[in-house]
Amino acid sequence: MQAHGFDDVGSTTTNVADGFTMVAVGDLIVRRPASKNPALGFEAVIQILRDADVTFGNLETNIIDLRAFKGSPQVNDDSYIGGVPEVGPDLKAMGFNVLSRANNHAYDWGIEGTRETSRVLDQNKIVHAGVGESLAQAGAARFLETSRGRVALVSFASTFTPAARAADSAGEAPSRPGLCALRLVETIVVPPEMFESVRRIRNSLPDSMLSLDDQNRIRLAGATFKIGDKVAYSYEVDSRDVANILRNVRQGKQLADFLIVTNHGHEPGNWSQELPDHEQSFAHMLIDTGADAYIGHGPHQLRGIEIYKGRPIFYSLGNFIWDTLQTAQGADFFAEHGKDPRVDTTADLMVAAMKDGFIDPFFFQSVVTVSRFEQNQLAELLLYPVELGYSKRLANRGLPRIAPPPQAEAILEHLQRLSKPFGTQITIKEGVGVIQLRP
Repeated sequence: MQAHGFDDVGSTTTNVADGFTMVAVGDLIVRRPASKNPALGFEAVIQILRDADVTFGNLETNIIDLRAFKGSPQVNDDSYIGGVPEVGPDLKAMGFNVLSRANNHAYDWGIEGTRETSRVLDQNKIVHAGVGESLAQAGAARFLETSRGRVALVSFASTFTPAARAADSAGEAPSRPGLCALRLVETIVVPPEMFESVRRIRNSLPDSMLSLDDQNRIRLAGATFKIGDKVAYSYEVDSRDVANILRNVRQGKQLADFLIVTNHGHEPGNWSQELPDHEQSFAHMLIDTGADAYIGHGPHQLRGIEIYKGRPIFYSLGNFIWDTLQTAQGADFFAEHGKDPRVDTTADLMVAAMKDGFIDPFFFQSVVTVSRFEQNQLAELLLYPVELGYSKRLANRGLPRIAPPPQAEAILEHLQRLSKPFGTQITIKEGVGVIQLRP
């Protein structure tokens, strides 16, 4: 490690011992323990997780015992994701020691579910960040001690249930539990001729006189439109949230040797392999402020990898565990997919739900990333392609296995194409992707 003094409290340099390794994967939608089932072919993947100094994943699951749980599910326009209590020690056994919690399923089971999940993770000595009893707690860095340096984790979400956003106290109002949020304002960009069509529609409506439209922006049916070269979504970040996150990043790095910053965002949608227009510049800002790695997740599929100032940026690592075998779902979710809980099983529901949006095989493909640092620089990044049993029966689907050679090659070639716009060169060697930065 490097020696530092009191005058470099704002230093953004990496400060870990040689050989420091970080394993990062994407979403953990996990409802049952899996590590002890050798028939699932999970052992080789688990060994990669266990060999690292820090092993990261995004926990998109509440860990609760429904037989004793006193809370209730919350409205989130989606499924209620819950794992049994045994999931906690199983995640630890797999090798996970840091988990992000800020995501759109953090509040599926209300504050009671969030608190119970925190209790289980604490009991199993897994560091987690992104939720808390106030915004200050939710946004704060959490720390892991390793033999090669102290690791910090800051977690926030740009996709979240509005009621789950944490807030600090103000006046007589107490703080509100929840997650650390990055609020976004979405605008639809359209060419000039389309913009004029939207304006004509807007002006023909009875309440058009109530509109605050200007020459360059129109709001119609809950959407905001502006002029651009082509049809696209555009996002503006909330400056207050940015300031809060950047402060947490700066403080996290001041108190640690290595800082991971992670965001859960589905923008512009799960259908897109391209990142939203605000994310690259914000990821760069986070690294400039002190992050040693930026890890994105949310859209359930891979997006590109960028190396910025010698630090890895993973714009989305897709799914790592996507266990759709579950027993607790609300009546609204059944109705949304044309199912009746008095007739159809939860498995019937999940098959219908997957067909409505996640039928493509690439939702069941990802990589396990291994970043190795030497002399406080990223020396090598290895990418192990995994597949989640797309063709298997429901009870065996969703758990990662090292992809067989033809499929491994296809996953890595796909990731090469996604990463090329960022100037990232991925070499494929014996079924493993390699990004070499130092000899």
